[in-house]
Amino acid sequence: MVHISLIGILLRFILGGGAVVAASVISKRAGGSIGGIFAAFPAVFLAAMLTIRLDHSGSDLILRSIDLSQGALIGMGINVICALAVGALCASRGWKKGLSLSVCGWLIVSVTISYVIFAAD
Repeated sequence: MVHISLIGILLRFILGGGAVVAASVISKRAGGSIGGIFAAFPAVFLAAMLTIRLDHSGSDLILRSIDLSQGALIGMGINVICALAVGALCASRGWKKGLSLSVCGWLIVSVTISYVIFAAD
């Protein structure tokens, strides 16, 4: 069973929520393109890396950090593809349908890649 400490959950909530608030404020003040750059800040990844340290140590900490980092790289790649799809689909099909199709595509690709990765273990 997966164990996440209460401090870990709170840290993820605060950093993730803080990143969303910061991206929203920056977007309103500096424009959507600049806000989008800040919206991509990996606050949840940072929080996950910090909380791994609370629950693990030594070589187990290193192995879990490597696993998390590899997963984050895959996730970030999928997010880039999703962002490109949002831009293309929103322009051609409207923002509601474009965003819906892009998020559905993200979900399908993410689940498929996760299944392939976890099936190998």
